[in-house]
Amino acid sequence: MELKGIFQSKRIQIIFLLIGAVGGFLYWRFVGCTSGTCAIKSVWYWTTLWGAAMGYLVGDLIDDIIQKRKKRGEGLNER
Repeated sequence: MELKGIFQSKRIQIIFLLIGAVGGFLYWRFVGCTSGTCAIKSVWYWTTLWGAAMGYLVGDLIDDIIQKRKKRGEGLNER
């Protein structure tokens, strides 16, 4: 599969991944862990990766819902 095809088929997941990564970084920047003892919040790259992972999962869930609604709508049109 071409790279362009992958981006087109996974565009919702990629958009949410980027939003999650930015959100994770902003969380570290403005909330974070000042003592440095927090496992995830102490360094920027962990919160960014965690946010990106959560963003991808949310995007995948939303894409699933959209695909199911499209299939349901196509099934109603065939009757």
